[in-house]
Amino acid sequence: MDTRGKDALVAAGVLAAIVAGTYANLSWSGPQERPLDPAGLALIVVAALSLAFRRTAPLAAGIVAAASGVVYYAAHYPGVFTAAPALASIYTLVVLGRRKAASWLAAALAVSMYGLMALAPDDPPPGSWMALLSGWLVAMVLVGEVTRSGRAYLRAVEQRAQAMEQRAEAVEQRALEAERTREEAALRQAGEERLWIAQELHDSLTHSISVVNVQTALALELLERRPERVREALLAIKESGHEAMNELRATLGVLRAPEEVEAGLSGLPRLVARAEGAGLRVTHTVRGVPYAPSPEVDRAAYRIAQEALTNVLRHAGAAAVTVSVDYTPSAIVLRVENDGEPGVAGPGMGLIGMRERAVAAGGSLTAGPGEHGGFAVHAELPGGQPAALPARAGGEPAELHTQAGERL
Repeated sequence: MDTRGKDALVAAGVLAAIVAGTYANLSWSGPQERPLDPAGLALIVVAALSLAFRRTAPLAAGIVAAASGVVYYAAHYPGVFTAAPALASIYTLVVLGRRKAASWLAAALAVSMYGLMALAPDDPPPGSWMALLSGWLVAMVLVGEVTRSGRAYLRAVEQRAQAMEQRAEAVEQRALEAERTREEAALRQAGEERLWIAQELHDSLTHSISVVNVQTALALELLERRPERVREALLAIKESGHEAMNELRATLGVLRAPEEVEAGLSGLPRLVARAEGAGLRVTHTVRGVPYAPSPEVDRAAYRIAQEALTNVLRHAGAAAVTVSVDYTPSAIVLRVENDGEPGVAGPGMGLIGMRERAVAAGGSLTAGPGEHGGFAVHAELPGGQPAALPARAGGEPAELHTQAGERL
Protein backbone atom coordinates (compact mmCIF):
# COMPACT_ATOMS: atom_id res chain seq x y z
CA MET A 1 0.00 0.00 0.00
CA ASP A 2 1.28 3.45 -0.89
CA THR A 3 1.67 6.46 1.42
CA ARG A 4 -1.66 8.07 0.55
CA GLY A 5 -3.56 4.81 1.17
CA LYS A 6 -1.99 4.41 4.60
CA ASP A 7 -2.79 8.03 5.49
CA ALA A 8 -6.40 7.52 4.38
CA LEU A 9 -6.71 4.58 6.76
CA VAL A 10 -5.22 6.69 9.57
CA ALA A 11 -7.71 9.49 8.79
CA ALA A 12 -10.64 7.06 8.90
CA GLY A 13 -9.44 5.63 12.19
CA VAL A 14 -9.03 9.09 13.75
CA LEU A 15 -12.51 10.09 12.54
CA ALA A 16 -14.08 7.04 14.14
CA ALA A 17 -12.16 7.63 17.39
CA ILE A 18 -13.13 11.33 17.62
CA VAL A 19 -16.81 10.67 16.93
CA ALA A 20 -16.91 7.80 19.42
CA GLY A 21 -15.04 9.79 22.09
CA THR A 22 -17.24 12.84 21.62
CA TYR A 23 -20.52 10.90 21.97
CA ALA A 24 -19.10 8.98 24.92
CA ASN A 25 -18.38 12.22 26.80
CA LEU A 26 -21.64 14.11 26.06
CA SER A 27 -22.64 13.63 29.64
CA TRP A 28 -19.66 15.78 30.70
CA SER A 29 -20.73 18.70 28.54
CA GLY A 30 -21.15 22.03 30.27
CA PRO A 31 -24.28 24.15 30.18
CA GLN A 32 -22.69 26.59 27.77
CA GLU A 33 -22.02 23.89 25.13
CA ARG A 34 -24.51 23.24 22.37
CA PRO A 35 -25.62 19.77 21.27
CA LEU A 36 -23.62 18.02 18.55
CA ASP A 37 -25.50 18.57 15.30
CA PRO A 38 -24.68 17.75 11.64
CA ALA A 39 -22.64 20.96 11.29
CA GLY A 40 -20.44 19.93 14.21
CA LEU A 41 -20.11 16.43 12.77
CA ALA A 42 -19.07 17.98 9.41
CA LEU A 43 -16.31 19.95 11.15
CA ILE A 44 -15.07 16.77 12.84
CA VAL A 45 -15.11 14.92 9.49
CA VAL A 46 -13.18 17.69 7.70
CA ALA A 47 -10.58 17.90 10.47
CA ALA A 48 -10.07 14.11 10.59
CA LEU A 49 -10.06 13.51 6.82
CA SER A 50 -7.43 16.22 6.33
CA LEU A 51 -4.97 13.67 7.75
CA ALA A 52 -5.26 11.75 4.48
CA PHE A 53 -3.00 14.49 3.03
CA ARG A 54 -0.68 14.94 6.01
CA ARG A 55 2.41 13.72 4.11
CA THR A 56 1.56 14.76 0.55
CA ALA A 57 0.46 18.30 1.56
CA PRO A 58 1.32 18.57 5.27
CA LEU A 59 0.98 22.34 5.73
CA ALA A 60 -2.36 22.60 3.91
CA ALA A 61 -3.71 19.60 5.84
CA GLY A 62 -2.56 21.16 9.12
CA ILE A 63 -4.20 24.49 8.35
CA VAL A 64 -7.52 22.77 7.48
CA ALA A 65 -7.39 20.64 10.65
CA ALA A 66 -6.52 23.60 12.88
CA ALA A 67 -9.18 25.86 11.31
CA SER A 68 -11.84 23.16 11.65
CA GLY A 69 -10.89 22.67 15.30
CA VAL A 70 -11.01 26.42 16.08
CA VAL A 71 -14.42 26.82 14.40
CA TYR A 72 -15.69 23.72 16.24
CA TYR A 73 -14.71 25.11 19.63
CA ALA A 74 -15.82 28.63 18.71
CA ALA A 75 -19.29 27.21 18.03
CA HIS A 76 -19.28 25.69 21.53
CA TYR A 77 -19.64 22.11 20.39
CA PRO A 78 -18.84 19.53 23.07
CA GLY A 79 -15.69 17.44 23.44
CA VAL A 80 -11.93 17.97 23.45
CA PHE A 81 -10.88 15.54 20.70
CA THR A 82 -11.33 17.72 17.63
CA ALA A 83 -7.87 19.26 18.09
CA ALA A 84 -6.21 15.84 17.60
CA PRO A 85 -5.89 16.12 13.76
CA ALA A 86 -4.16 19.49 14.11
CA LEU A 87 -1.74 18.00 16.66
CA ALA A 88 -1.03 15.10 14.26
CA SER A 89 -0.34 17.58 11.43
CA ILE A 90 2.11 19.52 13.63
CA TYR A 91 3.91 16.26 14.48
CA THR A 92 4.11 15.35 10.77
CA LEU A 93 5.56 18.75 9.83
CA VAL A 94 8.33 18.36 12.44
CA VAL A 95 9.14 14.81 11.29
CA LEU A 96 9.42 16.04 7.71
CA GLY A 97 11.93 18.69 8.82
CA ARG A 98 9.59 21.67 8.42
CA ARG A 99 10.12 23.03 11.92
CA LYS A 100 9.25 26.64 11.14
CA ALA A 101 5.89 25.72 9.59
CA ALA A 102 5.13 23.43 12.55
CA SER A 103 5.98 26.22 15.02
CA TRP A 104 3.79 28.76 13.23
CA LEU A 105 0.88 26.31 13.05
CA ALA A 106 1.22 25.40 16.76
CA ALA A 107 1.38 29.09 17.72
CA ALA A 108 -1.66 29.93 15.59
CA LEU A 109 -3.64 27.08 17.13
CA ALA A 110 -2.66 28.06 20.68
CA VAL A 111 -3.37 31.79 20.15
CA SER A 112 -6.75 31.01 18.58
CA MET A 113 -7.73 28.70 21.41
CA TYR A 114 -6.61 31.11 24.11
CA GLY A 115 -8.38 33.93 22.29
CA LEU A 116 -11.60 31.93 22.42
CA MET A 117 -11.05 31.44 26.12
CA ALA A 118 -10.44 35.14 26.64
CA LEU A 119 -13.63 36.06 24.80
CA ALA A 120 -15.73 33.49 26.64
CA PRO A 121 -18.39 35.02 29.00
CA ASP A 122 -17.29 32.73 31.81
CA ASP A 123 -13.72 32.21 33.03
CA PRO A 124 -12.41 28.72 32.27
CA PRO A 125 -12.23 26.42 35.27
CA PRO A 126 -8.80 25.68 36.79
CA GLY A 127 -7.03 22.78 35.10
CA SER A 128 -9.14 23.07 31.97
CA TRP A 129 -8.34 21.19 28.76
CA MET A 130 -6.57 24.30 27.40
CA ALA A 131 -3.58 23.59 29.65
CA LEU A 132 -3.67 20.03 28.37
CA LEU A 133 -3.70 21.34 24.79
CA SER A 134 -0.60 23.44 25.45
CA GLY A 135 1.21 20.42 26.81
CA TRP A 136 0.21 18.38 23.78
CA LEU A 137 1.47 21.08 21.41
CA VAL A 138 4.88 21.10 23.06
CA ALA A 139 4.91 17.29 23.20
CA MET A 140 4.10 16.97 19.48
CA VAL A 141 7.01 19.24 18.59
CA LEU A 142 9.44 17.37 20.83
CA VAL A 143 8.27 13.88 19.82
CA GLY A 144 8.39 14.86 16.15
CA GLU A 145 11.95 16.12 16.53
CA VAL A 146 13.04 12.93 18.29
CA THR A 147 11.37 10.81 15.61
CA ARG A 148 12.97 12.81 12.82
CA SER A 149 16.44 12.49 14.42
CA GLY A 150 15.96 8.76 14.97
CA ARG A 151 14.90 8.21 11.36
CA ALA A 152 17.82 10.27 10.10
CA TYR A 153 20.19 8.17 12.21
CA LEU A 154 18.67 4.94 10.87
CA ARG A 155 18.96 6.22 7.30
CA ALA A 156 22.61 7.10 7.91
CA VAL A 157 23.26 3.64 9.35
CA GLU A 158 21.53 2.00 6.38
CA GLN A 159 23.49 4.15 3.94
CA ARG A 160 26.76 3.26 5.66
CA ALA A 161 25.80 -0.41 5.59
CA GLN A 162 24.94 -0.17 1.89
CA ALA A 163 28.19 1.66 1.19
CA MET A 164 30.16 -1.00 3.07
CA GLU A 165 28.32 -3.71 1.15
CA GLN A 166 29.05 -1.97 -2.14
CA ARG A 167 32.72 -1.60 -1.19
CA ALA A 168 32.85 -5.28 -0.24
CA GLU A 169 31.31 -6.20 -3.59
CA ALA A 170 33.79 -3.92 -5.36
CA VAL A 171 36.71 -5.49 -3.49
CA GLU A 172 35.44 -8.96 -4.34
CA GLN A 173 35.01 -7.95 -7.98
CA ARG A 174 38.54 -6.52 -8.08
CA ALA A 175 39.86 -9.71 -6.49
CA LEU A 176 38.09 -11.83 -9.09
CA GLU A 177 39.37 -9.56 -11.86
CA ALA A 178 42.90 -9.73 -10.46
CA GLU A 179 42.69 -13.52 -10.28
CA ARG A 180 41.43 -13.71 -13.84
CA THR A 181 44.18 -11.34 -14.98
CA ARG A 182 46.81 -13.42 -13.19
CA GLU A 183 45.51 -16.57 -14.84
CA GLU A 184 45.56 -14.92 -18.26
CA ALA A 185 49.07 -13.57 -17.63
CA ALA A 186 50.24 -17.01 -16.54
CA LEU A 187 48.75 -18.61 -19.65
CA ARG A 188 50.28 -15.93 -21.86
CA GLN A 189 53.67 -16.31 -20.19
CA ALA A 190 53.49 -20.10 -20.55
CA GLY A 191 52.68 -19.69 -24.24
CA GLU A 192 55.57 -17.27 -24.72
CA GLU A 193 57.93 -19.67 -22.95
CA ARG A 194 56.79 -22.57 -25.14
CA LEU A 195 57.31 -20.44 -28.24
CA TRP A 196 60.78 -19.39 -27.02
CA ILE A 197 61.78 -23.02 -26.34
CA ALA A 198 60.43 -24.09 -29.73
CA GLN A 199 62.42 -21.37 -31.47
CA GLU A 200 65.59 -22.24 -29.57
CA LEU A 201 65.28 -25.94 -30.37
CA HIS A 202 64.41 -25.24 -34.00
CA ASP A 203 67.33 -22.89 -34.56
CA SER A 204 69.97 -24.94 -32.76
CA LEU A 205 68.95 -28.47 -33.74
CA THR A 206 68.07 -27.67 -37.34
CA HIS A 207 71.50 -26.17 -37.90
CA SER A 208 73.30 -29.12 -36.31
CA ILE A 209 71.19 -31.71 -38.12
CA SER A 210 71.76 -29.93 -41.43
CA VAL A 211 75.53 -30.07 -40.87
CA VAL A 212 75.26 -33.75 -39.96
CA ASN A 213 73.26 -34.48 -43.11
CA VAL A 214 75.77 -32.67 -45.33
CA GLN A 215 78.74 -34.41 -43.73
CA THR A 216 77.00 -37.80 -43.91
CA ALA A 217 76.32 -37.35 -47.61
CA LEU A 218 79.97 -36.30 -48.12
CA ALA A 219 81.23 -39.31 -46.17
CA LEU A 220 79.13 -41.71 -48.25
CA GLU A 221 80.41 -40.11 -51.44
CA LEU A 222 84.08 -40.29 -50.36
CA LEU A 223 83.88 -43.74 -48.77
CA GLU A 224 85.06 -45.55 -51.92
CA ARG A 225 86.88 -42.82 -53.84
CA ARG A 226 88.79 -41.01 -51.08
CA PRO A 227 88.47 -42.98 -47.84
CA GLU A 228 91.17 -40.89 -46.13
CA ARG A 229 88.77 -37.90 -46.02
CA VAL A 230 85.94 -39.88 -44.50
CA ARG A 231 87.56 -39.48 -41.09
CA GLU A 232 87.30 -35.69 -41.36
CA ALA A 233 83.61 -35.91 -42.23
CA LEU A 234 82.95 -38.27 -39.33
CA LEU A 235 84.80 -35.97 -36.93
CA ALA A 236 82.66 -33.04 -38.15
CA ILE A 237 79.53 -35.14 -37.61
CA LYS A 238 80.70 -35.97 -34.09
CA GLU A 239 81.43 -32.32 -33.33
CA SER A 240 78.03 -31.23 -34.68
CA GLY A 241 76.25 -33.86 -32.62
CA HIS A 242 78.18 -32.84 -29.51
CA GLU A 243 77.34 -29.17 -30.14
CA ALA A 244 73.66 -30.04 -30.66
CA MET A 245 73.59 -31.92 -27.36
CA ASN A 246 75.20 -28.99 -25.54
CA GLU A 247 72.69 -26.50 -26.93
CA LEU A 248 69.78 -28.82 -26.21
CA ARG A 249 71.00 -29.30 -22.63
CA ALA A 250 71.42 -25.55 -22.20
CA THR A 251 67.95 -24.83 -23.61
CA LEU A 252 66.24 -27.41 -21.42
CA GLY A 253 68.22 -26.14 -18.45
CA VAL A 254 66.28 -22.91 -18.64
CA LEU A 255 63.22 -24.89 -17.54
CA ARG A 256 64.96 -25.76 -14.26
CA ALA A 257 67.06 -22.65 -13.57
CA PRO A 258 67.03 -18.99 -14.65
CA GLU A 259 70.36 -19.16 -16.47
CA GLU A 260 70.33 -17.97 -20.07
CA VAL A 261 71.38 -20.09 -23.03
CA GLU A 262 74.89 -19.13 -24.07
CA ALA A 263 74.26 -18.03 -27.63
CA GLY A 264 75.41 -14.61 -28.77
CA LEU A 265 77.53 -12.70 -31.24
CA SER A 266 80.64 -13.95 -29.48
CA GLY A 267 79.75 -17.41 -30.75
CA LEU A 268 79.66 -16.43 -34.43
CA PRO A 269 83.27 -17.61 -35.15
CA ARG A 270 82.36 -21.10 -33.88
CA LEU A 271 79.22 -21.04 -36.02
CA VAL A 272 81.23 -19.98 -39.08
CA ALA A 273 83.81 -22.73 -38.49
CA ARG A 274 81.09 -25.35 -38.31
CA ALA A 275 79.54 -24.13 -41.57
CA GLU A 276 82.95 -24.28 -43.24
CA GLY A 277 83.39 -27.83 -42.00
CA ALA A 278 80.17 -28.67 -43.85
CA GLY A 279 81.64 -27.43 -47.13
CA LEU A 280 80.65 -23.76 -47.27
CA ARG A 281 83.09 -20.98 -48.13
CA VAL A 282 82.41 -18.38 -45.47
CA THR A 283 83.73 -14.86 -45.12
CA HIS A 284 83.12 -13.39 -41.68
CA THR A 285 83.52 -9.62 -41.38
CA VAL A 286 83.15 -7.38 -38.34
CA ARG A 287 83.08 -3.61 -38.75
CA GLY A 288 83.13 -1.06 -35.99
CA VAL A 289 83.98 -1.73 -32.38
CA PRO A 290 82.24 -4.79 -30.90
CA TYR A 291 80.33 -4.18 -27.68
CA ALA A 292 77.92 -6.16 -25.57
CA PRO A 293 74.30 -5.43 -26.56
CA SER A 294 71.31 -6.46 -24.50
CA PRO A 295 70.91 -10.24 -24.00
CA GLU A 296 67.79 -10.26 -26.20
CA VAL A 297 69.59 -8.56 -29.10
CA ASP A 298 72.72 -10.72 -28.64
CA ARG A 299 70.73 -13.96 -28.74
CA ALA A 300 68.52 -12.82 -31.62
CA ALA A 301 71.56 -11.91 -33.78
CA TYR A 302 73.19 -15.29 -33.13
CA ARG A 303 70.02 -17.27 -33.90
CA ILE A 304 69.31 -15.28 -37.06
CA ALA A 305 72.84 -15.96 -38.34
CA GLN A 306 72.51 -19.64 -37.38
CA GLU A 307 69.21 -20.04 -39.20
CA ALA A 308 70.51 -18.19 -42.28
CA LEU A 309 73.55 -20.51 -42.49
CA THR A 310 71.27 -23.52 -42.00
CA ASN A 311 69.11 -22.42 -44.92
CA VAL A 312 72.24 -22.08 -47.09
CA LEU A 313 73.31 -25.62 -46.20
CA ARG A 314 69.87 -27.04 -46.91
CA HIS A 315 68.88 -25.14 -50.03
CA ALA A 316 71.80 -23.32 -51.70
CA GLY A 317 74.33 -26.11 -52.11
CA ALA A 318 78.09 -25.44 -51.84
CA ALA A 319 77.74 -21.68 -51.98
CA ALA A 320 80.04 -18.88 -50.89
CA VAL A 321 78.61 -17.04 -47.90
CA THR A 322 79.37 -13.65 -46.41
CA VAL A 323 78.51 -13.01 -42.76
CA SER A 324 79.02 -9.38 -41.76
CA VAL A 325 78.29 -7.57 -38.50
CA ASP A 326 78.35 -3.76 -38.36
CA TYR A 327 78.49 -2.14 -34.91
CA THR A 328 77.27 1.44 -34.59
CA PRO A 329 76.30 3.35 -31.44
CA SER A 330 72.58 2.98 -32.25
CA ALA A 331 72.29 -0.32 -34.11
CA ILE A 332 73.83 -3.66 -34.93
CA VAL A 333 73.40 -4.64 -38.58
CA LEU A 334 73.75 -8.32 -39.48
CA ARG A 335 73.98 -9.51 -43.09
CA VAL A 336 74.15 -13.09 -44.31
CA GLU A 337 74.44 -13.32 -48.11
CA ASN A 338 75.22 -16.24 -50.43
CA ASP A 339 75.74 -16.62 -54.16
CA GLY A 340 74.21 -20.07 -54.52
CA GLU A 341 71.26 -21.15 -56.58
CA PRO A 342 67.96 -20.87 -54.72
CA GLY A 343 66.79 -24.34 -53.81
CA VAL A 344 63.28 -25.66 -53.47
CA ALA A 345 62.31 -25.33 -49.81
CA GLY A 346 59.34 -27.03 -48.25
CA PRO A 347 57.03 -25.29 -45.82
CA GLY A 348 58.84 -24.29 -42.65
CA MET A 349 59.19 -21.71 -39.93
CA GLY A 350 62.77 -20.56 -40.57
CA LEU A 351 62.15 -17.13 -42.11
CA ILE A 352 59.13 -16.57 -39.88
CA GLY A 353 61.19 -17.39 -36.80
CA MET A 354 64.01 -15.05 -37.85
CA ARG A 355 61.59 -12.20 -38.39
CA GLU A 356 59.85 -12.85 -35.07
CA ARG A 357 63.17 -12.80 -33.23
CA ALA A 358 64.16 -9.51 -34.84
CA VAL A 359 60.83 -7.85 -34.06
CA ALA A 360 60.79 -9.19 -30.48
CA ALA A 361 64.24 -7.64 -29.93
CA GLY A 362 62.99 -4.28 -31.23
CA GLY A 363 64.49 -4.51 -34.71
CA SER A 364 63.55 -5.54 -38.23
CA LEU A 365 64.51 -8.19 -40.79
CA THR A 366 64.28 -8.50 -44.55
CA ALA A 367 65.04 -11.64 -46.54
CA GLY A 368 64.95 -12.31 -50.26
CA PRO A 369 66.98 -12.72 -53.44
CA GLY A 370 70.26 -10.80 -53.42
CA GLU A 371 71.16 -8.02 -55.84
CA HIS A 372 73.68 -10.27 -57.63
CA GLY A 373 71.85 -13.56 -57.25
CA GLY A 374 71.71 -15.95 -54.37
CA PHE A 375 69.86 -15.05 -51.21
CA ALA A 376 70.36 -12.32 -48.60
CA VAL A 377 69.21 -11.88 -45.01
CA HIS A 378 69.46 -8.39 -43.55
CA ALA A 379 68.68 -7.78 -39.86
CA GLU A 380 68.91 -4.44 -38.09
CA LEU A 381 68.78 -4.68 -34.30
CA PRO A 382 68.91 -1.98 -31.63
CA GLY A 383 72.41 -1.41 -30.26
CA GLY A 384 73.91 0.44 -27.32
CA GLN A 385 76.63 2.96 -26.62
CA PRO A 386 79.97 1.18 -27.25
CA ALA A 387 82.86 1.31 -24.83
CA ALA A 388 86.06 3.26 -25.55
CA LEU A 389 87.10 2.56 -29.14
CA PRO A 390 90.50 1.01 -29.65
CA ALA A 391 92.48 2.57 -32.50
CA ARG A 392 95.18 1.50 -34.89
CA ALA A 393 98.34 3.35 -35.46
CA GLY A 394 97.44 6.69 -37.05
CA GLY A 395 94.19 6.94 -35.11
CA GLU A 396 92.03 5.01 -37.60
CA PRO A 397 89.19 2.92 -36.14
CA ALA A 398 89.83 -0.76 -35.81
CA GLU A 399 88.28 -3.10 -38.39
CA LEU A 400 88.33 -6.83 -37.86
CA HIS A 401 88.10 -9.40 -40.65
CA THR A 402 88.14 -13.16 -40.77
CA GLN A 403 88.07 -15.18 -43.93
CA ALA A 404 87.92 -18.88 -44.68
CA GLY A 405 87.57 -19.94 -41.06
CA GLU A 406 90.13 -17.50 -39.59
CA ARG A 407 89.19 -16.92 -35.93
CA LEU A 408 88.74 -13.46 -34.38
